Amino acid sequence: MSKHITFKPSGVCSVQIDFDLDGEGKLHDVKYIRGCNGNLKAIGRLVEGKDAAEIADILRGNDCQGRGTSCADQLAKAIDQALAEA
Repeated sequence: MSKHITFKPSGVCSVQIDFDLDGEGKLHDVKYIRGCNGNLKAIGRLVEGKDAAEIADILRGNDCQGRGTSCADQLAKAIDQALAEA
C-alpha cells in the first residue's frame, strides 16, 4: 500500500514537496512545487523507485547558497518525518 506525503519545506525556493512512499519504503512520483524546475525534476527522476532511507542519508545536509538547507535537504527531512510516522 502506498502512502502519499505532502511536505511544506522551509528556507528554500520550493513551497511544497509531494511524493509517494510504497509499502517497501521506496520513493515514487517525487514532485516539487516552485524552485529550480530542471534540477528538481532531475532529483525526482534520480530517486524514483529507490529506498527512501538511503536517499535521505545521501541528501541530508546538502546546502544551497549558505542557507543551511536546500530543496534536496528538505526532501531528506520530509522522508525522515514520513518514515518516523510509519
